[in-house]
Amino acid sequence: MCPNRKISWWCTMTKSKKAKPADAWRPGLLLLLMALCLGAAGWKAVALHVLQRDFLQEEGDARTVRVVPLVANRGLITDRNGKTLAMSTPVKSIWADPTEINPRGEKIVDLARLLDLDVKALRASLEQNRSRRFLYLQRHLAPFDAARVLALDIAGVYEQQEYRRFYPHGEVTAHLIGFNDIDDSGQEGMERAYDAWLQGVPGSRRVIKDRRGNVIEELNTIKLAQPGKDLQLSIDIRLQNLAYRELKSEYLKRNAKSATVVVLDVTTGEVLAVANQPSYNPHNKSRIEDLSVTRNRAFTDIYEPGSTMKPFTVAAALESGRFTPDTVIETGNGWMVVAGRTVQDLHGYGALTTTGVITKSSNVGTSLIAAEIGAGSIVDVLERFGFGRAPDTGFPGEQAGVVPDPARLGQHATAVLSFGYGVSATAVHLARAYSILADEGARKPVSLLKLSEEEVAALPRERVISPIIARQVAEMLETVVDRSRGGAVTGARIPLYQVAGKTGTSHVVGASGYEENLHNSLFVGLAPATRPEIIVVVIVNEPKGDEHLGGQVAAPVFSRIAAGAMRILNVPPDDVPRPAPGARISAVASVEDLAEP
Repeated sequence: MCPNRKISWWCTMTKSKKAKPADAWRPGLLLLLMALCLGAAGWKAVALHVLQRDFLQEEGDARTVRVVPLVANRGLITDRNGKTLAMSTPVKSIWADPTEINPRGEKIVDLARLLDLDVKALRASLEQNRSRRFLYLQRHLAPFDAARVLALDIAGVYEQQEYRRFYPHGEVTAHLIGFNDIDDSGQEGMERAYDAWLQGVPGSRRVIKDRRGNVIEELNTIKLAQPGKDLQLSIDIRLQNLAYRELKSEYLKRNAKSATVVVLDVTTGEVLAVANQPSYNPHNKSRIEDLSVTRNRAFTDIYEPGSTMKPFTVAAALESGRFTPDTVIETGNGWMVVAGRTVQDLHGYGALTTTGVITKSSNVGTSLIAAEIGAGSIVDVLERFGFGRAPDTGFPGEQAGVVPDPARLGQHATAVLSFGYGVSATAVHLARAYSILADEGARKPVSLLKLSEEEVAALPRERVISPIIARQVAEMLETVVDRSRGGAVTGARIPLYQVAGKTGTSHVVGASGYEENLHNSLFVGLAPATRPEIIVVVIVNEPKGDEHLGGQVAAPVFSRIAAGAMRILNVPPDDVPRPAPGARISAVASVEDLAEP
């Protein structure tokens, strides 16, 4: 405060002049601070958008951008005419992230109900897998059912695209096609044999997901999924259905243990049908109690073929030059003793020609032939016809069978070998061997895949026996079903067609040797006999009841299957009755003449 009022104005001016420098720096300071803030913000922006751009982008993508798999569709399996036998249908699988889901949430009860799960078991599973990020809750749901689950809007519950195999013909083709596991990998049959061919190559795509795991934007496809290749089989589904139906009918009628049928194309070696009983539903494998029901017995089960082997014994006899079709063999009253053991026929046939031995199926006759030519000659023919080694079809588990060492066979073992004991084979072995007789002695591969015309033309045909001998044996087989030539297996005949074939009835081996009252009934037939198109093998294992002979049990099945096959394959008849000489044939004047009155 100024001591003198006279100079107070000076004091006031002095104070003002002293205060002015102190106020002058404040606006500049504010400007400086603003500039520093703007500079810092600008630097941060530059750092975020330029210097740290890649790092931040990666961190953001790691939280929102995901690479998801593109599931590859498995290839189709079709029959020779393109009819679908196996296909993949889209399904949804429900999975959970246990780290996100609340096991005690109210909606868990609804989730368990829609997934057909026990609530307690579901909660326990989620709690036990709390540290995991992925847990399947239910696989292979229909899209509609999966949508109902997702509609619950439960945090941590998601869906996944998958495929499930569908078999339109079910148990009819089950043994041949096989089935896949839940991950769509082949486990049995052709699904397993050609798994690598049928499987596709998965792809992948980049998407943006929200925090709930839902895809909100598809960015790009990294790798396209490559679908699996289709597989065209040799079977004709029309023949397959026919063979399956007739075999099942006989299997149930006879209350048999099992049964098998194979239909083979003589010219190409393609399998046109193969069926077994009992069968199973490939869509409901959980109900299969005995896994043996899934095996394809035509390829995996071996039998002693019984009298169906006699044609090969006779072929060896003709090849030796010691026998002709008309050579007379004295079979006596139908039994003989070989090395202290009895060999016998159903009846005493007396003197039979070599052809008659086949016609009457004489065990004594083939035993006498075997004693003359020796076991080595028979075994040599059997091996050339493919017995004792796998057919190399590529089917999983196919068996080679057994052909004995002739050096170890005594007189009785040689005798029984001549009519099908001591040797074992599958149904496919028999089909291929008879196709050699039907194709003038040429052996070709057995194929489960359809062959093109070029592949058929290039087929390796190995001559294993002379065409003359093959035709002679095939003609002998005609007499088996021709009553006018002494044949008794009339149940194998087909109206309007000549057929040829051979029965077989063999005892089943038990724990202590051959079972007296258990048999396998077999029939192998060619149709039509004059120009064979197909071979049909029928095996019925352990039929119950009074009838057990191959001619009684298996031959009628052959007849029904072969008759249907002739129609399906449009094979012209070769046994059409001709009018008697001099008979008058009147032509139909018009279509109306054919109408019923």
